[in-house]
Amino acid sequence: MKKIILILTGFILTFALGACSADSADEQNNANENNENNEEANNNQAESDEDSKQKEDEKTKEKYEFERPETVRGIYSTGHVAGGERFETLTDLIDDTDLNSMVIDIKDDEGYITYEPDEDSEFADAGQPYIDDPEEILETLQEKEIYPIARIVVFKDSVMAENDPDMSFLENGQVWKNGSGDAFVNPFDKDVWDYNLAVAKEAAEMGFQEIQFDYVRFPEGFENRADTLNYDKGEYAAIEDDVEGRVTAINEFVAYAENELRDYDVDVSVDIFGYTAAVENAPGIGQDLVQIGEHIDVLSSMIYPSHWGPGSLDVAKPDLEPYETVSRYIEKEKEKLFRMEEPPLSRPWIQDFTASYLGAGNYQEYGKNEVEAQIKALNESGIDEYLIWNASNKYTENVDYTPSIDEDVLEETKKKDADLRQEIEEEENGEDDDKDDNEENDTNEEENEEDSNEESDKDPA
Repeated sequence: MKKIILILTGFILTFALGACSADSADEQNNANENNENNEEANNNQAESDEDSKQKEDEKTKEKYEFERPETVRGIYSTGHVAGGERFETLTDLIDDTDLNSMVIDIKDDEGYITYEPDEDSEFADAGQPYIDDPEEILETLQEKEIYPIARIVVFKDSVMAENDPDMSFLENGQVWKNGSGDAFVNPFDKDVWDYNLAVAKEAAEMGFQEIQFDYVRFPEGFENRADTLNYDKGEYAAIEDDVEGRVTAINEFVAYAENELRDYDVDVSVDIFGYTAAVENAPGIGQDLVQIGEHIDVLSSMIYPSHWGPGSLDVAKPDLEPYETVSRYIEKEKEKLFRMEEPPLSRPWIQDFTASYLGAGNYQEYGKNEVEAQIKALNESGIDEYLIWNASNKYTENVDYTPSIDEDVLEETKKKDADLRQEIEEEENGEDDDKDDNEENDTNEEENEEDSNEESDKDPA
């Protein structure tokens, strides 16, 4: 009897354990299935969000139908003016003349975003209500057939520097500022890169047809304080030569921007100091015209006559000779652009302001004649596109933005360009020949050395 009870007890225990195992397995399977369902739901939600964003972007691009002018001739507008009553004055000026484009601040010289982004945007805290409705601005530009370019100031950014000093340059524990009271953020810091690219992408999604990066550089004179300020070089710390490190960081930022904006169907342009054309590279600020030019669609050198010191470009007082100054600059620029396989389009910034700060005898009032002289110099040098700068957005009246040019001078320019291209080609071919000769000599020397070694390795006769 006991034996039968023991058998029944064992059977019951086995059945109970089996049932528990089955329940546990069912629970695990259900949990796994729920996890898979949740993961699938999350993936579907992510895909849905991505699809929605893509559709929204496509919808935005379909909404605006901008056609790039055959020749861009533009003016600059701050966010304040673009969002205010004077915006109509600028659009009327373009309507009534041969101008056709407008560069508008989207991230300005202080680091402010000139409109109010969404609350969840990473740059929401930098937003300002200068432009109440960017879409309304773009609709107006489309209606008037004005080509829209978004200006984004990159490394000059007092807002970010004050909010996050670790992204800036520190002096005695405080954010360093230049003589004008402006702070810069660190071009070695790739978080700074991503922040600015996020702004650029949003501008592209809005409908801007071109992204123009300005202040793509270190602070002026940085070579004189590079060893006294505190900042993180990140991965660029491995580059021993300071100039090479700065140039590499700036060039890699531009290359990164080119890659990140590739799918946004926008042109990429960069503003640079004009003097970078006259030197191998700008050692303090890290700008190298050729390296930057390899990654952009448009190069906008700031060639204002007022920005050149006495004797620059072999011109005694550049501000007093706008035609000669611009002509001499373009000669320097071509010496670099002609060395590139696919050079960017040259679209310089020219001057429509009076530089009284240069002091008596070194400046003149800039008006119709001076603006036209710069445009004429560009056109007779074979450069058709340009942008006009006035920080207050007040432009000279009655300017002929397509002044007549001397065809003989233009023909002479074409001849000089052809001669320069040939000279550069011969120079580069000569360098290649020298390189081949050196390699051949090195090979012969190695062979002779091997023969000599073989002779010395032989047993004496």
